Amino acid sequence: METFGTGTTGSRMANGSYAAHGRLEAELADFFQVPNAMVFSTGYAANLGVLTALLGKGDAVLLDSDAHASLYDGCNMSGADIYRFKHNDVQSLERRLARLGDRADRCLIVVEGMYSVLGDSAPMVEIVEIKERYGACLLVDEAHSLGVFGEHGCGIAEAQGVMDRVDFIVGTFSKSLGAMGGFCASKHDVLGLFRYVSRPFMFTASPSPAVMATTREALHQLRTRPELKDRLWSNARLLYNGLHELGFELGPEISPVIAVRCKDRESALANWNQLLEAGVYVNMMLPPATPGGQSFLRCSISAAHTPEQIETIISKFADL
Repeated sequence: METFGTGTTGSRMANGSYAAHGRLEAELADFFQVPNAMVFSTGYAANLGVLTALLGKGDAVLLDSDAHASLYDGCNMSGADIYRFKHNDVQSLERRLARLGDRADRCLIVVEGMYSVLGDSAPMVEIVEIKERYGACLLVDEAHSLGVFGEHGCGIAEAQGVMDRVDFIVGTFSKSLGAMGGFCASKHDVLGLFRYVSRPFMFTASPSPAVMATTREALHQLRTRPELKDRLWSNARLLYNGLHELGFELGPEISPVIAVRCKDRESALANWNQLLEAGVYVNMMLPPATPGGQSFLRCSISAAHTPEQIETIISKFADL
């Protein structure tokens, strides 16, 4: 802060590229074991910037039906033809891809590693096998799985042993790293060209050097303190199992994102207010931002929670 101030006053294409940006990009490339990485101002900007640079008219994109709004927006803005497949349904994905015929090798498959509402993860091995069989490309958004899954915390693709077969990995610094910004990492050198054609990268002020320094330190902590991930999973299991024993209907798998299904919008709002008054904050997830038009209370667990706090949360849910 004393050396560089709070802002850059320019875009990465003008005067907004500082040493801190380049260092973080190099560290991200090393983290994901690829030669190329780009830093964006937000995770939303990263998805818009990569998708609009990568896709254009005449291209096709196959998008998981539960994908984040930023992925849908980026695909819509690209001008490519958009085809949705059923959530985490690899047969639906392959049927859609087969129908493209000769266009399959100009298709981008877009999925999330861990989905943000239900906390369920993508069947990445099967998705990678399908994309390779048809010669397509694959973009994986690891926003919610970064720091959570995989031996080194790289995400679902690493956890399932296919990270080196993914074409583009995007994500955000605002979840497990607790900072702000977004990124793309890729084994393809074309990512370097995106700096000159990606409008969300070119025409917005770059992230502040202070944020870049904070993100670099958070990434360092993630890489050197595996006990944080162990503590996170211990907390997630404790809360998931506790809520399950109380009879709540939860997402399909244990993860740090635990969705509690509510019967309707009104009960979600009433339960959210009761929990808030009891000192427990959860996210209320309502249509149209939810799969199947359902209502949820989403609990986001961190390594900083104590077992005592988790037990308190469970007790407050028991009072609903």
